[in-house]
Amino acid sequence: MTTAASGSSTPLSQLSDNLRQIDLTGHPPVDKWQPKLRGSIDIFIKKNGEWLHEGSPFQREKLVNLFASILWQEDGKHYLRTPAEQLLIEVEEAPFFVSSLDIVDRGTEHQQLVFTTTYGDIVIAGPDNHLWIEEDSKTGEPSPYLTIRYGMKGKLSRNVFYELADIVEYAPCPPDTNTPHETNDCLFVYSQGTRFNLGASY
Repeated sequence: MTTAASGSSTPLSQLSDNLRQIDLTGHPPVDKWQPKLRGSIDIFIKKNGEWLHEGSPFQREKLVNLFASILWQEDGKHYLRTPAEQLLIEVEEAPFFVSSLDIVDRGTEHQQLVFTTTYGDIVIAGPDNHLWIEEDSKTGEPSPYLTIRYGMKGKLSRNVFYELADIVEYAPCPPDTNTPHETNDCLFVYSQGTRFNLGASY
């Protein structure tokens, strides 16, 4: 495999030009691409989903959506991947940010939780797209996540999390759940027949 020189960085304009030569209709098959060149690009995705280049926010939403379509994760790191090269980027918390929720067939056994990311991805929680909670080790604050593409995670916005809170059901926690002494109940939501544990009730 050919590797770009250590510390080398690809200019944003060069990456944009390269992408114009690729059919990016829908979700490109980044999992099928085997790029030979490795490098980096000074792109940082903040925890609120905002993209920065060289410390400044992107001014064109279309460009963000274009780059988001070629996001890739490998060995815990995030990249922009094309057929020719794989460029390391920095991600503060999650590469995707979930901005809205639609509840289809609410309250029935056919209920579906349909999430939309800021890039326009539409994801239905279920057997292949899990919902889960991670707690901050210092503050104990819960952060909700959803599996999006290729195992990459998206963080739910606060408003979306509140919408989920409106439809939770209480049930005894699984044996391996860490719960406060005063409760044995956990919060659950359902989608596509799959039950997701959102943590202990307080």
